[in-house]
Amino acid sequence: MKLKTKLIVSGILTASMAAGSAYAAVSEQEAAKLGDSLTPIGAEKAGNGGEIPAWDGGLQKVPAGYEGDGIYVNPFPDEQEQFRIDQSNVDQYADKLSPGQVKMIKKYDDYFIPVYPTHRTSAYPQEIYNETRENATQTELVPSGNGMENYTDGVPFPVPQNGLEAIWNHITRYRGGSVSRNVGQVTPTADGNYSVVHFQDELTWRAALQDFDPEEDQNVLFYFKQAITGPARLAGNVLLVHETINQVTEPRRAWVYNAGQRRVRRAPQVAYDGPGTAADGMRTSDNFDMYNGAPDRYNWELVGKKEMYIPYNAYELVDRDLDYDQIIKAGHINQELTRYELHRVWHVRATLKEGERHIYAQRDFYIDEDSWQATVIDHYDGRGELWRVAEAHSMYFYDQKVPWYAIETLYDTLSGRYLALGLTNEEENPYEFGTQRHSREYTPAALRRAGTR
Repeated sequence: MKLKTKLIVSGILTASMAAGSAYAAVSEQEAAKLGDSLTPIGAEKAGNGGEIPAWDGGLQKVPAGYEGDGIYVNPFPDEQEQFRIDQSNVDQYADKLSPGQVKMIKKYDDYFIPVYPTHRTSAYPQEIYNETRENATQTELVPSGNGMENYTDGVPFPVPQNGLEAIWNHITRYRGGSVSRNVGQVTPTADGNYSVVHFQDELTWRAALQDFDPEEDQNVLFYFKQAITGPARLAGNVLLVHETINQVTEPRRAWVYNAGQRRVRRAPQVAYDGPGTAADGMRTSDNFDMYNGAPDRYNWELVGKKEMYIPYNAYELVDRDLDYDQIIKAGHINQELTRYELHRVWHVRATLKEGERHIYAQRDFYIDEDSWQATVIDHYDGRGELWRVAEAHSMYFYDQKVPWYAIETLYDTLSGRYLALGLTNEEENPYEFGTQRHSREYTPAALRRAGTR
């Protein structure tokens, strides 16, 4: 068990915080529900008496056929689609869909939602459960909501009291500690033409560094490095991010190495609605991982919990027998390859604060209760018009006890274009967990070496 010190992860302890004005953690009585009526990370353990079963620990066994090589096989290969939601019946199921999902169905004749049996596969390592139990009564938001007190690892707010706590659960969720991945990103034109941008990503939590020092970089959540490996015109460009927790007190540290110029420079635009890397304007910086970064520009409302058909157990989308042409279609990905299940989600609404600037005036988040992953997000423009719809086709990396995404999609309902990120079918060595990284690998000086063609 990690030693927790009394600190503010922003690195600043103000007089008002010391006086106890931070957002309060829950009582011991509330925390005692974890592992009892609630799962160890705060989901309702019971089923709904129908489609949603009780959580019984998640998917415990590695399925037959998995060889431990990071090429994940479908644990439910024989299951059949139960029914589909399309233009003929969407109004009947609209209460279990987001407005964005309904709009996609009504916009495209070939966009539908294939519904399968629900499996609550998500689970985390015991250490994450232990940390989460401690967090429940110790971790608090600082008064601004932009930092946390007494947090190291695990889910910070397993029994959320407000929308901001729920969104921090998504931002900080466990993704394996230290992982490398090779993935593709596409931004098809409205008629379906596309080219692939290939990324090599490294993500390392501060506490997972081989030379981790609890006294160093206390306001850093994780380190992220993203190198473009193709196409040739972009290859060699590298992004480095030190993801600070309180980004108002200390903005995200970001640098880029430009292979053509052979120079490293600071990248303050890698935040909020700055353009996403090689995304052709189809996503913002804070669209990555569905949502990331500082939450300070929005007011956050915890609308409540609901049952909803969301993308889940999306193993078909990582099938190595598929090529990208079979997945990428005009307007949206091939819905024949997707899988949706009925799950409970937290509905969180973000509304842009008066005087703040962002291209999204409102965002409605639907966050899976079993993993704290944002699974569907509807984005509205400044006129209040539903603009972009994000869907995360999640899967469980069962040998690592890591729920994550197979593919993230972001659909522009006005232009007919979209972005799909995380494609692995044609990539070599798609995921490697447990990588050993040192802090020296995440310095600006290391960028030039990483970007050498």
